[in-house]
Amino acid sequence: MDIGITLPQYGTHARADLIASYAREAEEIGFDSLWVGDRALTPVEPSDVYPGYTAENPYPEGFKHFVDPFVALSVAASATTRVRLGTSTLNAPWYPPLLLARSLTSLDLLSGGRLDPGFGIGWMRDEYTAVNADFTQRGAQLDEILDFLDAIWSSTPFSHTGKTWQVPLSYVDLRPVQPGGPPVYLGGFGPAAMRRVGRRAAGWVGVAMPDAGHTALWGIARRAAEDAGRDPDALRQQIRVNVAPGQSAEDVAAILRSVRGWGAEGAFVELQQRVREPAEALELGSRVRDLVRAG
Repeated sequence: MDIGITLPQYGTHARADLIASYAREAEEIGFDSLWVGDRALTPVEPSDVYPGYTAENPYPEGFKHFVDPFVALSVAASATTRVRLGTSTLNAPWYPPLLLARSLTSLDLLSGGRLDPGFGIGWMRDEYTAVNADFTQRGAQLDEILDFLDAIWSSTPFSHTGKTWQVPLSYVDLRPVQPGGPPVYLGGFGPAAMRRVGRRAAGWVGVAMPDAGHTALWGIARRAAEDAGRDPDALRQQIRVNVAPGQSAEDVAAILRSVRGWGAEGAFVELQQRVREPAEALELGSRVRDLVRAG
């Protein structure tokens, strides 16, 4: 199982000037992938509470300070040559698909074909309002975005006629390195989201959880793949491990071993809520990786 780490992007780690050196060092010491997330704003009185939080403490403190995911990945792509570069997750319905395709294709070219985009639909209505996107239609819009990307990465001239977006027959000759475009992963935890993973995605960008929960969700995705005439064994998993304050390297390594037991192709650690400095994240992440590989 490949092991990755998130780039310094949130909270006290949101240091744009350190992304290049961090990415370079992460690659040099043996990490296999680098990951970013996506935030638009952090309301003082939010419409929704982040999963696992409360009305009194509605989201992680680090969400108040963040670096743009496309900028962070562009810097990391330029500073590295081997590691895969992923998003967990981009809130795809925030972006017009034509511009999203342009950014993703450019990143795939910049990285030499190392991009693994993961899409989600978010959880906060305030962010949708701020970017003039429809929170109630986010699932349907994600499906349309997937149709759009399939078309624009497979043909030119290209056109699209959908419920939300229309593009006249046009030349879009900027082509990704990876044939057919970068492999698109999807996030989510509900039955509808997992069925979409099975029907449409290269795989799932999930989060570490108890084995029973994973078995139930992954089974939904596999059955959906079979129903769609796809090979369920071809679905891949990239699993995020959110490390909480107080968890030791041994605690996190045990979680990663459990994820490895799921048959996941990759996992990555999110340490920006566990330590205050990027250098500490690399040090702790390296200890975790070594423990996993030793056991």
